Amino acid sequence: MTVRVVVVEDHPVTRMGIVTLLDQDEGVSVVGEAATGEEALAVVANEHPDVVVTDLRLGDDMDGVGVTAAVRAAVPAPAVLVLTTYDTDRDIVRAVEAGAAGYLLKDTDPAEITSAVVRAAAGETVLSLELAQRVVARISRPQADLSAREVEILAAVARGLGNREIARGLFISEATVKTHLVHAFTKLDVDSRTAAVARAREDGLLP
Repeated sequence: MTVRVVVVEDHPVTRMGIVTLLDQDEGVSVVGEAATGEEALAVVANEHPDVVVTDLRLGDDMDGVGVTAAVRAAVPAPAVLVLTTYDTDRDIVRAVEAGAAGYLLKDTDPAEITSAVVRAAAGETVLSLELAQRVVARISRPQADLSAREVEILAAVARGLGNREIARGLFISEATVKTHLVHAFTKLDVDSRTAAVARAREDGLLP
């Protein structure tokens, strides 16, 4: 049985590479392509693929998570495999919660990508052990409720700015900057600037 696939990717060269890769496998046939979420829904409705391979970030209002949720609501619903360069915990959890069968990074070995497509078509969940552990950890850990100012200051820290520079840029005192950082550290359950930025990125609070 040939696995019918639709590829959703907004970068033409990347999309062509994915299509070429998948078409090299005799058990896989790319039956449609799309550059945007809206195009993807139309192609899926016409082609009824077994698997949709989609990027996470697309060029229109609908991202890969939106595509996932929409096509998974169809009957029959194709499996969805997210293939992207973004690996923040928040993005992975959003994709899985929307119904994605798998989440792979674009630097994954080509053979693994093709194998993941076939496995997704067979109803398997395609997540590496590391990503699966991160999903479980992220779901079990409540997201920190940082204030807009705390996020703003952490974003400045992420850019490499010191407390004095941040204070000048925001027209507040250094003491106020330190207070906001202490509050952010407590909410994020970390004890350093580096760890705070890393955790905020994991939670999708910072790009």
